[in-house]
Amino acid sequence: MDPATRELILHNLAPMLRATVTMTLPLTAVSFVIGLVLALLLALARLSPLWVLSVPARVYISIIRGTPLLVQLFIVFYALPQFGIVIDPFPAAVIAFSLNVGGYAAEVVRAAILSVAHGQWEASWAVGLRYPQILRLVILPQAARIAVPPLSNTLISLVKDTSLASTILVTELLRTAQLAAAPTFDFFALYGVAAVYYWVICLVLGFGQTRLETRLSRHVAR
Repeated sequence: MDPATRELILHNLAPMLRATVTMTLPLTAVSFVIGLVLALLLALARLSPLWVLSVPARVYISIIRGTPLLVQLFIVFYALPQFGIVIDPFPAAVIAFSLNVGGYAAEVVRAAILSVAHGQWEASWAVGLRYPQILRLVILPQAARIAVPPLSNTLISLVKDTSLASTILVTELLRTAQLAAAPTFDFFALYGVAAVYYWVICLVLGFGQTRLETRLSRHVAR
């Protein structure tokens, strides 16, 4: 590695880390939390016997899963202003990512709920619990354990997908690397650093997933 490249990397380590902490991670966290709430609502709607709930949920999930995330980002940020709806880059990214996570995670949550033995529902009805209580106290805690691995994969994918926010002017990790490399065209070095940052984040999340799975498995009857 030549001295100029080394100096370029060292000079931009802190700015790229700052972009990771102040933009990439908050964008991931906020979008994932909102997306999970939306996913739960969509999953319950899909499971509902009422077509006015299940059909719109099916259509929404189909649209989200059938269109590229980049197109969804562009619609929120570039297309909506044509209808007088102007959204700043960061909130636009949060909206697009949340909608995307909701569409994908909804099927994960639905599958997890369906995997809980039907006898759990029957036993809960028998002791007088109502539907919201059954979900909160019986079904969702069991479904959560089943859903952790696929939802963790969704979260890890979201971390990497936040790099697409650079296309709508969000100054997150990748865009910071692009701007820093532009004057010298030494993109390989700074993109490599960005890749390491993403990799480290995903390693930490993978470790957290393992710990969470271990903790939840303690409450499973053997």
